[in-house]
Amino acid sequence: MSRTFAAQAASTSPAPLDAPVERGFLSLRQFSAERLERVLDLAAQMKRDRVMGPCAPTATALAGRHVAMLFDKPSLRTRTTFEVAIRELGGAPIMLPAEVALGEREPVADVARNLERWVHAVVIRTFAQRIIEDFAAAAPRLAVINALTDEEHPCQALADLLTMREQLGPMTGQTIAYVGDGNNVAASLVQGAVMLGATVHLASPPGYALPAPVVADASRLARFGARVRLFTDPHEAVAGVRAIYTDVWTSMGQESEAAHRRHVFAPYQVNRDLMTAAGPAVRFMHCLPAHRGDEVTSDVFESEASLVFDQAENRLHTQKALLLHLLLFATTWRVLRHVERHGAPELLWLAKGLRVGLVLFLLFSVFADFWLGELFAVVVALPLALANVTASRPAPAAAVAAPLRPEAAR
Repeated sequence: MSRTFAAQAASTSPAPLDAPVERGFLSLRQFSAERLERVLDLAAQMKRDRVMGPCAPTATALAGRHVAMLFDKPSLRTRTTFEVAIRELGGAPIMLPAEVALGEREPVADVARNLERWVHAVVIRTFAQRIIEDFAAAAPRLAVINALTDEEHPCQALADLLTMREQLGPMTGQTIAYVGDGNNVAASLVQGAVMLGATVHLASPPGYALPAPVVADASRLARFGARVRLFTDPHEAVAGVRAIYTDVWTSMGQESEAAHRRHVFAPYQVNRDLMTAAGPAVRFMHCLPAHRGDEVTSDVFESEASLVFDQAENRLHTQKALLLHLLLFATTWRVLRHVERHGAPELLWLAKGLRVGLVLFLLFSVFADFWLGELFAVVVALPLALANVTASRPAPAAAVAAPLRPEAAR
């Protein structure tokens, strides 16, 4: 039995050139479909460029930038890949101690306002989505990245989408299935997949499906006829899909429910029979850690159909692209907008031209076989030099209340 949430196809026209660039990454819902595709294209290019090591054009892109990591939940993949990503971009990662728990030692807003004075971005892995939203609201100049909350896991979804593009081809018109608990991983996966034009089948026991508001919200994001369909029968859900995704039956904080959940979810195990029901070319996906014998059998997990370690690897590349997008391109965009509004008249057209050039760079550089490091220098250094020239001139009255300070151009 299934329920279908159909969505109207959204416009595929690109965002206007003066559209604001949001400061952080709390949810995939913050991204337009075009922006999501640009970040994935950027990740694919950075994955190819990684063989260049310290000679890669982005090896010093975040030089002088500090990124703090604040984790209220344990992590292997998230912590390792973010720390490596920051270092490979030339930045400095700062792992804050566990005792700096958000909202316990001091209010969330106070932690945010302190860090805003010292670092350029904060990667947060915590419990309620409200915590990270309050943190971001208290520090508007800080790039805040959601590395996992109870409601969403957007960084995992970026890696999943890149993996599917690599292994399945373009997402438009594809159908994938998620079998298991309607949790944070499912929520972000659905949001991203339908934005790229893929239909998602969600199979969960009654009472454990993805919440209806989340499904309805994802359906509004869908393009190219993509749909979200809810099932209670996992075999019906996987028929004809290209990939089957699952996650643990008991997430962090639900340990007291483990025995009950194991009984309820037993019919939703991804095993050889379920893979066969999907078809011979189906692939298996899992965000890890996996509990072999529970949500997936060992033979499926270790089979050639399994993409789990490709997903894990792609956490690194997508997070490098995300950091570069938020800390480098977004900063450049804001500086150029400031110069246009408050700079000398003779700088106006130069700033406009550089902004158009930045857009073209984002659109076309990802298709090149290699990047021109000098172009990075022009795209970033020249706008900052323009900002310094602007700062030395008297600001118009409208700008006096909020002058551009060096620390604001992060």
